[in-house]
Amino acid sequence: MKAKLGMSPIAWWNDDLPELSDDVSLEECLRQSRGAGFTGMEQGRRFPSNPEEMLPILRAADVTLCGGWFSGTLVNEELTANKDRIAPMIELFKAVNAPCIVYGEVGRSIQGDRSKPLATKPRLADDEMKAYARRVTEFGEWCAEQGMPLSYHHHMAAVVETEPELDAFMRSSGEGIPLLLDAGHLAFAGGDVLRAIDHHHARINHVHVKDIRKSVVDGLDRSRQSFLDAVALGAFTVPGDGSLDFGAIVQRLADHGYEGWFVVEAEQDPRKAPPQKMAEIGHAELMRVMTAAGYTVETEGFPKG
Repeated sequence: MKAKLGMSPIAWWNDDLPELSDDVSLEECLRQSRGAGFTGMEQGRRFPSNPEEMLPILRAADVTLCGGWFSGTLVNEELTANKDRIAPMIELFKAVNAPCIVYGEVGRSIQGDRSKPLATKPRLADDEMKAYARRVTEFGEWCAEQGMPLSYHHHMAAVVETEPELDAFMRSSGEGIPLLLDAGHLAFAGGDVLRAIDHHHARINHVHVKDIRKSVVDGLDRSRQSFLDAVALGAFTVPGDGSLDFGAIVQRLADHGYEGWFVVEAEQDPRKAPPQKMAEIGHAELMRVMTAAGYTVETEGFPKG
């Protein structure tokens, strides 16, 4: 089985918490990640928005674009508005041969609002979840028809956060909207990562290997503290530096035949957790557990020729 290892630039630049950002260029971010062994990078705010600028940067860094976040609003806005906003991103991602666009629901979400405690996250009634799931499926089918598949990201402080919410969303949605399995977000929400893989492996097309510090997560006062408070306190980290058993997680994905990207997404304070050092720790741990699970990790970055 083949796998690819990528990173998210959120370890270097945090869009929601600017104080948790390292003052490094895009080129330096890519150099550090590639130096640690990663062959892909998800899109971040310092990436150019057209292929004419992006491709030479990726080629020089010897990395590929392995995904990127789209802030979807299908829970409270029409398909048309979301189609209009994602259309330029689809064309860019096609031009640079990215594997997918990560759909993150921000409608009604409190993930970016530090004044909203975790306990106040939005919740959908059964009929609302069913209607929402059908709408996201339709959107995913449309994006695939345009030439770029989506990957649905369940997320803390959003309408699909917990394992029961993920199960409900998956029951009412269709194959037209594949799933991004994020180990860290699901564990933070109290879910069972291995059980979620067993239940939904057929729809998983992208994986975020995000770790958590269980002591930080367990110590949160969810009636007072927000998702961003948790991030600032160090709730997340890279595999090999946290509490999750990525040997078991990666093995379970291998058991179900998953092949594709494993992306480290670990927002932290770069002064306390230097991104290059964290990248090296994460890469070493992933290579260890992926080799044990029988994966061949591809080492080619930007395609030659």
